[in-house]
Amino acid sequence: MSGKGRSNNSTGTEEAPSSGFAERSSLYQEFLAEREEILRHKWLESEKQGKDIGFERALLDWIRKHRDKWRSSRRSAPKI
Repeated sequence: MSGKGRSNNSTGTEEAPSSGFAERSSLYQEFLAEREEILRHKWLESEKQGKDIGFERALLDWIRKHRDKWRSSRRSAPKI
């Protein structure tokens, strides 16, 4: 049964009434961009080591080595 303010999607599961909000949110877009950078870092470091280093290790390594510079460059980049 569907709760008040919720609707069923094509898979039959419930979704929030403003499901498109997250996709339009600048915070969510920033999260996705950061996640993409972490995944790229994971791939590069895994290739260097010849084995999968895992997401958690890549995340911690990327935060320690690259996050501040990446965020600074994003803030100073012109908005499209």
